[in-house]
Amino acid sequence: MPVLYGKFEMPEKITNEKSTPPTFARFVAEPFERGFGHTIGNSLRRMLLTSLEAPSIVSIFIEGVPHEYMSIDGIIEDMTNIILNFKSSLLRKLPMDDQGYDSRTPRVVSKFLNVTAEDIEKNGEVSITLGDLIEDGEFNVVNPELHLFTVTKPMTKRIDLKVAIGRGYVPSERHVIENRVTDEIVVDSAFSPVRLVNYEVENTRVGQDTDYDRLILEITTDGRITPEEAMVFAAQIGIRHLEVFAKMQPQQLIFEQNEAKSDDDRDEIMQKLALRIGEIELSVRSTNCLNGAEIEFIGELVVRPESEMLKFRNFGKKSLNEIKAKLHEMNMSLGMDLAKFNITRENVREVILTYLQNHLGKEA
Repeated sequence: MPVLYGKFEMPEKITNEKSTPPTFARFVAEPFERGFGHTIGNSLRRMLLTSLEAPSIVSIFIEGVPHEYMSIDGIIEDMTNIILNFKSSLLRKLPMDDQGYDSRTPRVVSKFLNVTAEDIEKNGEVSITLGDLIEDGEFNVVNPELHLFTVTKPMTKRIDLKVAIGRGYVPSERHVIENRVTDEIVVDSAFSPVRLVNYEVENTRVGQDTDYDRLILEITTDGRITPEEAMVFAAQIGIRHLEVFAKMQPQQLIFEQNEAKSDDDRDEIMQKLALRIGEIELSVRSTNCLNGAEIEFIGELVVRPESEMLKFRNFGKKSLNEIKAKLHEMNMSLGMDLAKFNITRENVREVILTYLQNHLGKEA
């Protein structure tokens, strides 16, 4: 039999105070019970800094260069400085589970660098940038203008870069690279895409009480993921680690809810939930995908989590972003908890049909 616990004050939504540059965002969540601001803030900060994944170069092969302690004829920088420049490369990729390969396996990006005499004659030298070696394809280049080395004489060289997805900071000696070729130089890799996380906790008011917590979280990334992605990924990592403890449950907790919403509040939310998909002006592709999944009403849509939506046939990221944007305009979102309106995923359609018949006099 479930054990009844008292109500916990929890934020119903997170405010995202976007700013310039796009690699920085400030999130505000309130109210939390006293002490939970630090508990949640510190946990998220640690996961943001240590647990997120991104691509990074793990090895470099330059034709005719056997090791990193040498100079290269026709190139101003020595190999040590070139490797240091490569370590500042920023590549973006979010591997999806339907791509058909292990995203942990390093991918080879190969380029034949061809610098002609005509190229040299223009300025006496040619600056080679990251964008010259990696074109947008499997990986998106965040900083294509990054200078790698300067060529002062005509040359043709093959350059192979191995790019892997990982987490944290991995020194070269810890990389495990299969099928390593001769003259391949393994390098240290900084996979973490989050550069800085700050959080602070302030007092906030709930009714007459002023000792609740407001959590302010500031996230700065390097561009390989957005601050919004970083926040969502870290939260999901934390939830996954806590699931194993919840499974121990000898008894389940249920929590007291806020006082029942007024009739006006319920009617307002029901008007939105009872809208049909065709009434919110989605693209034909998104509408067809939802119809194929037998989702007729907005209420049937918002109770589904984002991860489930991506499993629908012919449903991609573009359709997902369109739906999320449209729901945001309605002050709604995917994965909504409607328990305070006595609405669950199991009964949402029945509740909507009853509402349409009783309140609006419409046919189901």
